[in-house]
Amino acid sequence: MTRFLLRRAGTALLVLFGTTLVTFVLARVVPADPAVTYLGPRARPEDIARVQEQLGLHHSLPVQYWRFLTALVRGDWGTSIGTKRPVLGELGERLPATIELLGAAMLTALIVGVALGVVAARRQNRLADHVVRLLAIGGVSMPAFWLGLILQVVFFSRLGWLPPTGRLDTDLEFTDPITHLNEMYTVDALLTGNMTALGDAAAHLVLPALTLAAYPVGVVARMTRAAMIEALGQDYIRAARAYGIRERVIAWRIALRNALPPTATVLGLTLAYSLTGAFFVELVFNWPGLGQYAATALLNVDYPAIMGVTVLGATGYVVVNLAVDLVQARLDPRVGLA
Repeated sequence: MTRFLLRRAGTALLVLFGTTLVTFVLARVVPADPAVTYLGPRARPEDIARVQEQLGLHHSLPVQYWRFLTALVRGDWGTSIGTKRPVLGELGERLPATIELLGAAMLTALIVGVALGVVAARRQNRLADHVVRLLAIGGVSMPAFWLGLILQVVFFSRLGWLPPTGRLDTDLEFTDPITHLNEMYTVDALLTGNMTALGDAAAHLVLPALTLAAYPVGVVARMTRAAMIEALGQDYIRAARAYGIRERVIAWRIALRNALPPTATVLGLTLAYSLTGAFFVELVFNWPGLGQYAATALLNVDYPAIMGVTVLGATGYVVVNLAVDLVQARLDPRVGLA
């Protein structure tokens, strides 16, 4: 285990180095002057030159990248050009909202995707199987921003069931304010027993979570179906049937256990993919998380903020893949941590 973790840590450092290098170079070749963004369009040339020197933009690209890496190691992620605030602090403020959204989406993907995959495998080539495959292809194919707009039109404009944007009604700040513990509103409201705020925060979470979960649900359902079909054709399943074990027990307790390792791998990869998909979802639903912050940074050519989001996203991707390997080894003893 120790050798495995050390090896993965070395690989993670290489991944982070390559990711930051590519992003740093691409961000610098954009034909825009961050000093102008910092000062405004009416800035004088001498002020622009002063800010360029302040931000270190007068150095060559290798020197700028080296200064960025050394500051990153010290825990200094830079100052946002747009907001004039430390990038690390802003990421910390927005990360809980994204984690809450991703957590709800992945939980939905796990429960719904696995259930649909098992149902489709048990009724292979029948109506239920065709419906599940159609839903899975639709979830994978639909753009997140388009699905989000459709859900807003249906569930807010037409039915009036769910709120369209935001994380919480503004009135609750005066009537039932949330005691902030970790800035995840549903968790904070649940831990403090604020049921009114919990219901409102959960209602605001439904539409963006469903939008973000559409792609993972489709992928997990298709992978679970394929793994279940393979598992149901094994000799131990035929032996279980010969012993008279009920078909439901065979499917949900015996076959599903052996179908979970590949599903866990896919779920981990879709979790990392959904981190970027959250950008569009957070913009559509005005969700104040990392996605909205990254989109604003890109539009403003805010180099420090862009690099901060990149480093955080790459680190999350590496951690998720490590967690997937550990979960696979736990679920399937045949998988070694090599």
